[in-house]
Amino acid sequence: MAFELPPLPYDYAALEPTIDEATMKLHHDKHHQTYVTNLNGAVEKHPELGNKTPEELVADLASIPEDVRKVVQNNGGGHVNHTMFWTIMQPGGGGEPTGKMAEQIKADFGDFETFKKTFNETTAKQFGAGWGFLVFKGGKLEIVTKPNQDSPLSDGLYPILGNDVWEHAYYLKYQNKRPDYLAAWWSVVNWDEINKRFETAQK
Repeated sequence: MAFELPPLPYDYAALEPTIDEATMKLHHDKHHQTYVTNLNGAVEKHPELGNKTPEELVADLASIPEDVRKVVQNNGGGHVNHTMFWTIMQPGGGGEPTGKMAEQIKADFGDFETFKKTFNETTAKQFGAGWGFLVFKGGKLEIVTKPNQDSPLSDGLYPILGNDVWEHAYYLKYQNKRPDYLAAWWSVVNWDEINKRFETAQK
């Protein structure tokens, strides 16, 4: 197996009440595992792909053999997006941004509340399944949405943070109230990890 499902960095119930235990089990053990399994299926057909990281595969889709390119785009993207997602959340997270991230949010959005509102409104409008991401482009933070499991890496942009708005990420608890989930999610974000990702994005 070229790629493996990373373990959750905390217990399934650790993000309660924001994200319930049943959703975490389903999301991590079933959905993320399926992306890993399907990505490994593509690698079986083209073993040379196993020499690259999932991030490298997704960042250069043009180099992927055509018969598995869409599989890698969807499932490699799903693997990369979810691997990030688990790490940018933590029990007892949330609060105001810290460090360089706080400074950049202030510079580009005025304040955290304005940034949060803009991120939530932009991401809520993503039609169907997809993600809202924060990227660093041209020296400024930018909020982008992507359909399905597409990654900003495919556009040459490094995702600093991202929130999953596929229904499987929130439907058990929030049903059709996507904005409620988006608003609640900030209470579990891990600003230390997001600051590390911001450093990488700046490079």
